[in-house]
Amino acid sequence: MAKLNILYGVQGTGNGHISRARMMAKYFAEQDANITFLFSGRANKDYFDMQVFGDYLHRRGLTFTTDAGKVKYLQTIRDNNVFQFVRDVRKLDVSPFDVVISDFEPITAWAAKLAGKTSIGIGHQYAFDHAVPMRGQNPATRLVMRYFAPTQRRIGLHWHHFDCPILPPIIDTQLSPATAEQDYKLVYLPLENQQQVTELLNQFPDQQFIQYAPTLNDQQQGNTQLRKNCLEGFRRDLRGASGIICNTGFALISECLHMGLPVLTKPLDGQMEQLSNAAALEELKLAEVISELSKSALQHWLQNPIKQPRQTYPDVARELVNWVLAGDWDDSAINTLKGKLWG
Repeated sequence: MAKLNILYGVQGTGNGHISRARMMAKYFAEQDANITFLFSGRANKDYFDMQVFGDYLHRRGLTFTTDAGKVKYLQTIRDNNVFQFVRDVRKLDVSPFDVVISDFEPITAWAAKLAGKTSIGIGHQYAFDHAVPMRGQNPATRLVMRYFAPTQRRIGLHWHHFDCPILPPIIDTQLSPATAEQDYKLVYLPLENQQQVTELLNQFPDQQFIQYAPTLNDQQQGNTQLRKNCLEGFRRDLRGASGIICNTGFALISECLHMGLPVLTKPLDGQMEQLSNAAALEELKLAEVISELSKSALQHWLQNPIKQPRQTYPDVARELVNWVLAGDWDDSAINTLKGKLWG
């Protein structure tokens, strides 16, 4: 069988999509697959530690504008260049590829749709096609989930299968807690006002924090170490942390659950995916969810962290890469994969 030529689109707005793509890229490389990655959703200069993706393609794409932890819909409309998006879709030549994979990346998904090219969606957002916990949905959000990055096959990922054809999270299964857990909490709230976050953390002088964000510079402020985003540094500090404070994105919380870390999480106001993730975490009793960052909420969690047994997820990325390269992409194959991965 000839090698497949694969185009893999990744929504770059959040680091979670990129984390999944890193694991997929690793296993595609092990099998010497012919694969080209395309990233969109943030400026090319704002990506970091991208060596695993080789000579990847970049387009502007579409993204959501946030301010102080809230989605700003009017600003989102102003900030996105729809005409540029349409041009990028029409100019993207997918004819050299046998299959297009999209992790909620709209340019590759729409280019494949318009060209009649076989396409597969792999990502957390595709889980919302099914009867999973939902919160904050309305007709507009349902349209976004269905048509933002449309694909012929849609494989959703979630923390539980909810009796649906959903797979477990894609994570680095080698990620494990450090041998000696340290008494600091890791803080990653990149879409919040960082100064306000630091000021809140400084109100607990007896607790050490490490705060990451793309806009920070490495320095110490009282009991809080501020650090600029760095893949290896963040992974090291995640392994040593005794708990994490974060927004309610899917990938990072998946890693925390895999390591058994207590999680305090605040969903972005107005962001249906994160609100729904919060609903799932509450239903599954896996994390403490708060609606706003406050001294009382943080104090309660510090005194009463929800310590969970490790959620040991299988190596989903390896299995999905094998599934893609086998070329058998019908529904029965997906159901077989679901049964195998959930055990």
